[in-house]
Amino acid sequence: MLAVSMRLPKITSRVILALLILSSVWLALVVMSPFMVRPNTLQDLSGVVGGHENESQFKNLSPVPHAIYWLGDAECHQLANRSYFLNGNQMPFCARDVGLFLGLVIGFFTATLIRWKIPPLLVLLGLVPIAIDGGLQQVTSYESANPLRLATGLLAGLVLALLLAHFLFVIDEDKAKPKPISAAPPRIPEKKVSPDAGQ
Repeated sequence: MLAVSMRLPKITSRVILALLILSSVWLALVVMSPFMVRPNTLQDLSGVVGGHENESQFKNLSPVPHAIYWLGDAECHQLANRSYFLNGNQMPFCARDVGLFLGLVIGFFTATLIRWKIPPLLVLLGLVPIAIDGGLQQVTSYESANPLRLATGLLAGLVLALLLAHFLFVIDEDKAKPKPISAAPPRIPEKKVSPDAGQ
């Protein structure tokens, strides 16, 4: 019987691994929150960014979903037609934000295993779709679809995570560089003064 040795992949950075864990836990909480609420309880959370219009709907929720929905109420418009529904409840963040969170997880996962510095041009290209899709909604009557919002958010989250990892890799490399040893200044020999010099 052949013995198969299992080797864990090498981690590129403990900081990026920590970011991966944090972003994964956050995404899991966002996705699971609608299942922590009775079905068909939160049907329309539409509001504005920076407001807390739906606090009355959250008052009877248990602490974990209450906290997640409260943060969503503050940081997202939570428009019902731009959000997904799970367990008959509207998710605490819109489809584009969920895509961003998912993209961050994928990006940090990639950077945890592969030490790759993303070119700035790719970062810009990754942000163009979300800028166009979101920008057109602001200035025209165009209304995007949730799958497109999710996809553009995912792409933006992916490149932003890789960009942050890029900076962390550069910082690590700077720390690892040996510091140059400064050469000691040349020693000037002291002049010996003859005892007869002052006579």
